[in-house]
Amino acid sequence: MKTALITGASSGIGQQLALDYANEGWQVYACGQNQQRLQQLAIDVVATAAGNITPLIFDVTDANQTQQVLSQLDVLPELIILNAGTCEYIDDGVIDSGLFKRVFEVNFFGIIHCLEAMQDRFTAATHLVIISSSAAYTALPRAEAYGASKAAVSYLSNGLAVDLKQKVKAVTLVSPGFVATPLTNKNDFPMPMIVSCEYASERIRRGIIAQKSEIHFPQKFTLLLKAIALLPVAAQQAIIYRMTRKAS
Repeated sequence: MKTALITGASSGIGQQLALDYANEGWQVYACGQNQQRLQQLAIDVVATAAGNITPLIFDVTDANQTQQVLSQLDVLPELIILNAGTCEYIDDGVIDSGLFKRVFEVNFFGIIHCLEAMQDRFTAATHLVIISSSAAYTALPRAEAYGASKAAVSYLSNGLAVDLKQKVKAVTLVSPGFVATPLTNKNDFPMPMIVSCEYASERIRRGIIAQKSEIHFPQKFTLLLKAIALLPVAAQQAIIYRMTRKAS
């Protein structure tokens, strides 16, 4: 049986990926902090007589807890999807160091803690998938903390793709646009070309099969941001300013 480990599996993209892989017959280790949601997820899959979901309850921001739980796995899953994330916005450019630390603890150091706990058991069969965001392509207003953390995640993933090339099967960076999740439901601004978790899961799983170096979607949105990112910084800032002011 194929095996996968997915962090942030109690809701959103992670939950959908866990369900979809389990329904394809995979053994899925669904990681998160919400024990009730993860146990219900496992029950839902058992009811379909498909694969199997094993909940792993831990906080990725706690390095010791992450190490303790992940070290208990007898065999490291062949597919590792580091998806846990959060988002907080700032207003009017006012910096709150506590906010930045909270966002980076989950989005960046959560990934670091997981990698550190598992790296000694990476093999040639390991496919490492790291979830970033298309917000890393170019700076967006109010997203200084979130975007900076995701830019760090993207840099980390691209660097690991080089350093681990001879050690693992593949390293894939995932850069979604807006996806309808409990996290984005809190947003109070227009989210152009927003897609469902089902759509996101399908695109991610298809890209993983193809061992793509980067998966990004929806492409009309992500390619637009990629094109803007090619421009001089002043031009990027002027375009984003006009776009976001018009949408608000």
